[in-house]
Amino acid sequence: MIKIDIQKSLHGQIGDINLDVNLQIQKGDFIALTGKSGSGKTTLLRILAGLESANGNIEVNSVTWLDDKTNLAVQKRDIGFVFQDYALFENMSVLQNLLYVKKDKDLAFKLLELCDLKNLINRYPNSLSGGQKQRLSICRAMMNKPKLLLLDEPLSALDPKMRNSLQDEILSLHKEFNTTTIMVSHEPREIYKLSNRVILLENGEVLNDGKPKDVLLKTQGSQKFSFEGEILDIIKIDVVNIAIISIGQQLVEVVLSNQELQGLKIGSKINVGTKAFAPVVK
Repeated sequence: MIKIDIQKSLHGQIGDINLDVNLQIQKGDFIALTGKSGSGKTTLLRILAGLESANGNIEVNSVTWLDDKTNLAVQKRDIGFVFQDYALFENMSVLQNLLYVKKDKDLAFKLLELCDLKNLINRYPNSLSGGQKQRLSICRAMMNKPKLLLLDEPLSALDPKMRNSLQDEILSLHKEFNTTTIMVSHEPREIYKLSNRVILLENGEVLNDGKPKDVLLKTQGSQKFSFEGEILDIIKIDVVNIAIISIGQQLVEVVLSNQELQGLKIGSKINVGTKAFAPVVK
C-alpha cells in the first residue's frame, strides 16, 4: 500500500495554490491522475519520485520515503518514471539503453519482445520513430521491476493509432509485473481503458476520486450522450442559428434557438447533449 499525505506551495500560471493531497493507493492499482493544467499533477509525480521536496509523509509498503526526518533519495525509491520527452541515451543502442539500468539480458529481451522492439536491439534512438522511442523509454523504466511506475502523459505526442497500440502495451506490462502505476492523462478514452481508479485534481486538491465511469461520465438525468466542445463559428440562416462546434477531432453543426444562443459566442466552451437514444453505429 502507498500512503500519501503531502503539502506544497505552488506558483503557477493561475496564481499561487497549495498542493494538499491525502491518498491511499492499493498495490496493483492503475491510477489515472487528471485535471486542468497547473492543478499539480506533474508536481505530485515528481514529489513521489523524490525529484521535488514537500511537507508531509509518503509511505510505500511500510517503508518511509518522506517525513519530517527522512527524504529518501531518488535511486532508493524503487520507481520507474516515464517522461513525455523519452530521455533516452542517444549514444547507446536500444539494448544498451536497457542494460545501462540493469545488467539483465533475459529481462531486457523479455521487455523488448513485449513491446515489439526485439528486432531493433542494435538501432540507436535517432533512427527510431516516436512510438518506438516511447516503447523503449517504457521498457527502460521497467528494467528494475519498480514497485511504482510513474507516467507523465507518455503518449500525448503520438498519433491516435500509435497511442492506442501503446496503451495495450502499457497495460500488458502493468499486469505482467504486477506493478502499481500512476499516469497523468487528459484523454478520457485512455483513462477509461487503462485505469481502475481516477483522481481528479483541481487547484492542488482532490476534487473527485472514484471509478473511471463515475468520474468521467458527463451525462445527467435522461441524457444519453454528452460531449465537451468549443464554438468555432455561429451562422444565422433565416430564423435559425447554426453553431459550428469542435468536439475532439471532429466538427459538428448544431441548430440553436435564439434563447439557447444567449450568452454564447465564438470560443465558448460548451456541453452538447442529446436525450434521443437512437444511435447509429457504422
